[in-house]
Amino acid sequence: MTASKLFREQLAKARVLVVGDAMLDRYWYGAVDRISPEAPVPVVRVTRQEERMGGAANVAYNIVTIGACASLLSVVGDDEASHQLEALVAASGITPCFGRDPQLKTTVKLRVIGRQQQLLRLDFENTPENEVLASQSAAFDKLLPQHDTVLFSDYGKGGLAHIALMIDQARAAGKVVLVDPKGSDYSRYQNATAITPNRAELEQVIGPWQNEADLQSRAQKLREDLQLQAVLLTRSEEGMTLFDAQGQLHVPALAREVFDVTGAGDTVIGTLAAMLAAGLSLREAVPVANRAGGIVVGKFGTATVSYEEVFV
Repeated sequence: MTASKLFREQLAKARVLVVGDAMLDRYWYGAVDRISPEAPVPVVRVTRQEERMGGAANVAYNIVTIGACASLLSVVGDDEASHQLEALVAASGITPCFGRDPQLKTTVKLRVIGRQQQLLRLDFENTPENEVLASQSAAFDKLLPQHDTVLFSDYGKGGLAHIALMIDQARAAGKVVLVDPKGSDYSRYQNATAITPNRAELEQVIGPWQNEADLQSRAQKLREDLQLQAVLLTRSEEGMTLFDAQGQLHVPALAREVFDVTGAGDTVIGTLAAMLAAGLSLREAVPVANRAGGIVVGKFGTATVSYEEVFV
C-alpha cells in the first residue's frame, strides 16, 4: 500500500467535533438591467436562489470534503432556516447535533448577487438563551470521547458562552483543541492547543506591529500568556505564520488568482483540524492547510476543497 493511500485511510477514520455558530448562507442571483426610479440603487431581477452551509457548518463541511469525519454541535432556532440548515448538514455527511431555542432566530446571511458581484448582504440573527447553552455543554460531554480533535468556530453570535469550560474538558481528555477566534478578549481561549486569527483579528488583540520581529515578540507573548501550543496567523496574500515553542514557521501563499476570500478561514482551520486528527503534527499540517486555503480563494462564495485538489 502506498503512503498516500495509507494516509487517506487514516484520514477517513479521523473524527473532528466542530462546536460553534452555524448559519445558513442564502444567495439570490439576478440580472441587473436598470437603476431604481425610487432611489439610486440597482434593480435586481432574481432568477436563481441557492442555499449553502455557513459559519461553523461550513467549517465542518470542509472537514468532510477533504476526507475526514465531522460532527457539528450548535444552537439554532426552531424555524424554517434551522430545518433547512439541518437538512443540508445531514445530506453532506456531517453528523448534526443541534440544540434548538424557540426564541432564537437561526443566523441567516442573505447575499444578493448581480453581474457576478455581491450587491447587498442582509443578516438575520439574535442571541441564544442560557438554558439551551447549558444543554449544549451536556451534549459536548457525550460527544467528546468519540472524537480526536475539537474545533471551536467562534463567530461572536453567542453560541460559545461556555467555551472556556469546554476547552478545559477537552484538554483534560487529551484532545487537540483548535479555536477560530473572535473579538478582543482571547482569555476565554486559554489552554487551547492553537488559535487561528487573521491579521485584523490578531491586531485587535496585540496591537499593530512595526515589523516581523515585533510581530513574533507579540505573538509569542500572547501564546505564553494564554498557555497555547501555537498561534497560527493567516495573512491572505502573505500566506500564514505559525508561532510555537520552536519559534516560527512561515508558509508563503500559493500563486493563485484570488476570486473570493469568503470562507477561506473556514477551509484553513477545517483542513488543519482534519490533518491533526489524522495524526500529523502542527508543523506538518500547516502547509497542507495553506494549500487548501490557496485553492478555495479561487472559488466563488463559501466553498470547500477535496482531497484530490489538495494532495493529487
